[in-house]
Amino acid sequence: MLRGYYTAAAGMIAQQRRQETLSNNITNATTPGYKQDQASLRAFPELLIERMESKRLPTSTNLNIPMQSRIGSINSGVYVEEITPDFAQGGLKETGITTDMALVNGQMPDENGNIFFTVTNQDGEQRYTRNGNFTVDGQGFLVSNHGHYILDQAGDRIATDGMQFNVTAEGTIQLDGENIPLAVAYSSNANELVKEGQDLFRLAEDGQELVDARQNPATTFTIQQKFLETSNVDANQTMTDMMQAYRSFEMNQNVLKAYDQSMDKAVNEIARLR
Repeated sequence: MLRGYYTAAAGMIAQQRRQETLSNNITNATTPGYKQDQASLRAFPELLIERMESKRLPTSTNLNIPMQSRIGSINSGVYVEEITPDFAQGGLKETGITTDMALVNGQMPDENGNIFFTVTNQDGEQRYTRNGNFTVDGQGFLVSNHGHYILDQAGDRIATDGMQFNVTAEGTIQLDGENIPLAVAYSSNANELVKEGQDLFRLAEDGQELVDARQNPATTFTIQQKFLETSNVDANQTMTDMMQAYRSFEMNQNVLKAYDQSMDKAVNEIARLR
């Protein structure tokens, strides 16, 4: 019976974490470039139960022969194995603002490959984002909507001194006769990136940086100025998944209550001394 407690509780915890993930997705359904998270559920390893006994033979020495009989398998519950982002391309939304840019995936040499804008976080470390909702700060530098500096191909900040500039499809900022290529990073396996908050991704190991996408001729992309990549969250499907997670949580909760009532009878009624 105690195993039933643990199995039902594990199901409730797993569905709660799934609900939290889905809630975060629906909250960011309108965030440009947001990549929805997916929670992978997995069952705990199954246990094989066998009965171990012995049989006494009617001999002069009363010989005991050990015997085993298989009863079956038992599962001890479910858990959230990992939460991974879905890097599928989002749609495009025209804004008419010159500082807005949308990355559009082209050909990727790797199945899980993806491209990102390169920025710096508050500590000056390189980070990566798909949110092209940029602006110009008071010093004339191109920054993200969270204040992160946008980098060029040489790893330097980009000074535009205003919002009047053009961006080519190849990702080059044309400014007063000067061509400044934007830093577009390529990851051969985007699933290895870790979300850091504020629409940023980083590599799992500190000190490493992604390569420039232009170094690989098999990687193609375009940048659409005055457009934003929308979130790839399907709001209708996410609401359906949230309701399903809630129902699963509720069912496990009812099972836990049933075990609690049975335990109450076993302790307070069946085992009562009269």
